[in-house]
Amino acid sequence: GFELMTAMHKQCKRLGVEILTDTIVKIEGEKTPFILTAESGATYQAMAVIITAGASARWLGVSGEEKLKGHGVSACATCDGFFFRGKEVVVVGGGNTAFEDALFLSQFCPKVTLVHRREGFRADAVTVEKVKNTPNISMMLNCVVEEVIGEEKVTAAVLRNVLTQEKTTLCCDGIFVAVGAVPQTAWLKDSAINLAENGLVAVDEHQQTNIKGIFAAGDCTEPEFRQAIVAAGSGAKAGISAASFINLHR
Repeated sequence: GFELMTAMHKQCKRLGVEILTDTIVKIEGEKTPFILTAESGATYQAMAVIITAGASARWLGVSGEEKLKGHGVSACATCDGFFFRGKEVVVVGGGNTAFEDALFLSQFCPKVTLVHRREGFRADAVTVEKVKNTPNISMMLNCVVEEVIGEEKVTAAVLRNVLTQEKTTLCCDGIFVAVGAVPQTAWLKDSAINLAENGLVAVDEHQQTNIKGIFAAGDCTEPEFRQAIVAAGSGAKAGISAASFINLHR
C-alpha cells in the first residue's frame, strides 16, 4: 500500500500536479465552481472536487489502549502483523475483517486468540469455518477487552465475560482491534452533500455525489471493501469522472 501511494505521489508531481498540505473544513456551493475553505483560513475555487477523506479505525476506548498504540496495539494486521512473528496475539471483533486478520496472523504467530462479545458472528460462514479449523486459533466468546496491560509494550489483556462478569487476564504480545471503521466525514454534515446513516458519502457508479461536480472515493464511501487497491480503483473512477465533468463545463 505505501509503495503504491509513493509511486502515485511521484507520478502526480511528475505530471505537474500542485500538492498542498492543509485540511479542508468546508465545501460551499451546489453547482460548479465550488469554494473550499481550509483549516489555515485559505480558500480555493474548484470546477470539480474529489473527496477522499478516508476512514479511521474504531477503537475500544479502554484503559491502556491509547498509551500502547504502536507498541502492541494495532488496527491493521496486514500493516503490523509481521512485527509479531513468533508471538502470541489477540484479535478483537466478530466480522469478516477480524476473522481474516486471525487467519492472516495464524500464518506466523504460534497462538491467536479471537475475542468477541457475542456467540454469533457477522463474518461469512465459510471464513468462520476456516478459523474454527485452524489449530493455532482459539476463540473467547461473550467476552470484551476491559483493559490493555503493559508499560512500554503490550503484555496482557484483561477480559470480562459479559454473561458472568468474570474477569481473566490473557497474556499476549499484541492486540489487533477489528471492530469497524469510522468515515472521516463529520466536516461534511453541514454541507449539501448527502451522507448515508453510517456517515459514508453516498456515490453512484461514477463516484458522483448528489451534487454534480463533487465526487468521492476510497474508504469514506466504502462500507466493506477498504484500503489500498479498492480505494485506488474508486479513486481512478473518480478522477476519470471529474476530468470528464471539467471537459464538459469548460
